[in-house]
Amino acid sequence: MAATQRGKTETLSLRRRLIGSSCRLFFPEDPLKIVRGQGQYMYNEQGAEYLDCINNVAHVGHCHPLVVRAAHEQNQVLNTNSRYLHDNIIDYAQRLSETLPEQLCVFYFLNSGSEANDLALRLARQYTGHQDVVVLDHAYHGHLSSLIDISPYKFRNLDGQKEWVHVALLPDTYRGPYREDHPNPGEAYASDVERVINSAQERGRKIAAFFIESLPSVGGQIIPPAGYFARVAEHIHRAGGVFVADEIQVGFGRVGKHFWAFQLQGEDFVPDIVTMGKPIGNGHPLACVATTQAVARAFEATGIEYFNTFGGSPVSCAVGLAVLEVLEKEQLQAHAAHVGSFLMELLGQQKAKHPIIGNVRGAGLFIGVDLIRDEATRTPATEEAEYLVSRLKENYILLSTDGPGRNVLKFKPPMCFSLDDAHRVVATLDAVLTDMEKVLRSCATLKLQDHPAPQVFCF
Repeated sequence: MAATQRGKTETLSLRRRLIGSSCRLFFPEDPLKIVRGQGQYMYNEQGAEYLDCINNVAHVGHCHPLVVRAAHEQNQVLNTNSRYLHDNIIDYAQRLSETLPEQLCVFYFLNSGSEANDLALRLARQYTGHQDVVVLDHAYHGHLSSLIDISPYKFRNLDGQKEWVHVALLPDTYRGPYREDHPNPGEAYASDVERVINSAQERGRKIAAFFIESLPSVGGQIIPPAGYFARVAEHIHRAGGVFVADEIQVGFGRVGKHFWAFQLQGEDFVPDIVTMGKPIGNGHPLACVATTQAVARAFEATGIEYFNTFGGSPVSCAVGLAVLEVLEKEQLQAHAAHVGSFLMELLGQQKAKHPIIGNVRGAGLFIGVDLIRDEATRTPATEEAEYLVSRLKENYILLSTDGPGRNVLKFKPPMCFSLDDAHRVVATLDAVLTDMEKVLRSCATLKLQDHPAPQVFCF
C-alpha cells in the first residue's frame, strides 16, 4: 500500500524515471492516479469517483468479490503448473466448451491475448503447412514480434509489411468503399479478401490463415456486414488456410445477443480457431485458444511439447470459472443487450441533434460513435474527439478514442454498466457538444469577418 500513499506528482516523477516512456498513460497532459476500483467505477488518490466506460478487462466489474474470493481461496491451497492432474483446468475447459460450437473442443491456456494469437498462428501454420497470413487493414492482434508483423496498425509505423502478410480492406460500411447503400457489402468486402488471396497465390505464396477481430476495435469499433465471415471462410478454406476469430476484445457476452461476437455472423458459422483474453480473467492474466480436434492433432504430430508455465494454473482456472459464474448468475449477457440497446438509442438521439456525430454503431456494450467534420466527406473530427474525451474526464467520465483517424468514441465498459450510467454519459456528452457548438459558431463568425479561410476550431 506504500505506493498509494505518494502524492500524484511524486508518483508521476518516479514513473518517468523508472518506466519506459513508450509505456504511455491515458491523458498524458494530466494523468490520473487510480488507486481503487469497484464495479464500473474507479477512484483516484483523493477518493474522486470516475465512471469507467472503456475497461473491457474488468469484464464483470472491477474487483468483483466472487472473482477475488476464488483467486484468494485457491491461492491458499495450491498454485502450480498444469503438468499435474487438477480438476480446475478440466472443469474450466468443460465450462468453456459449453459456450462454443461443438467442433471447438480442444483448449490451450495461456497468460495473455498476445500469447493466444501467437499460438493460433503456430497452430494454423502447422495444420496447413503454409506460412502466409491475410489480415485486415488497421488490425491489431498483439505486441509480440510475430503479431506486430500481422498488425497493420503497428507495422506501418515500424518495419513495414512482410512479404508473407497480405492486407485486405477493413469491412467498414461507414467509411470504406462499400457503404450502407451497397446492395451486398458483405459479399463485396469478402470478394476483396478473395482478390488478396489470388494475388498472393499468383506470386507463389500459400495462405495459412485469415485473422480477424470478430468486431474490429482498433479499426474503429467496426461491425462487419452480414454474410462476410461465411464468404471469407469459403475463400480461405479453398486456399488451404484456416479462419481465426480473435475474440480477445469482444467475447464473453459483451455483444449481448450472443456469447461470442463471431456468432453475430450466424449461428451456423464456426471458426477453425478462436482466441480469448482480456475479459476472460477480469484482470487476472489468463487467455485461451480453442480449436478443433483436427488442428490440435496436427500440432501434436510435431512431437514437440507445448507448455506454458502459468497457463492453466489452478488459480487462473479458478478465476476463469468464477467469471463464467458471475456472468451466468448476474445475467450480464442479457444485461449488456438491454443496456447497450438503450445506450445506442440515446446516442442515436444525439446524432440527430449534433452534426458532429456521423455514425453510431455497435452490438451490446461494444459501441462506437464516429465524429466527423463534414457529412459529405465524413472527414474524421480528430481534434474534436480528443477535446471531447478531455472534457468528459473533467466530468469524471472515462472514455477514449480509436479508429485510423482517432475520431471514434469507444464504449466498452464493465458489463455491470447500468441504465443510469448510460443516462449520465449521454447527458454529459450532450452538454459538452452543445458547448462546443457554441464556441464553433463564435469562431465561424469571427472567421467570416476577418478572412474566409478553411474552418478553424478554436476550443
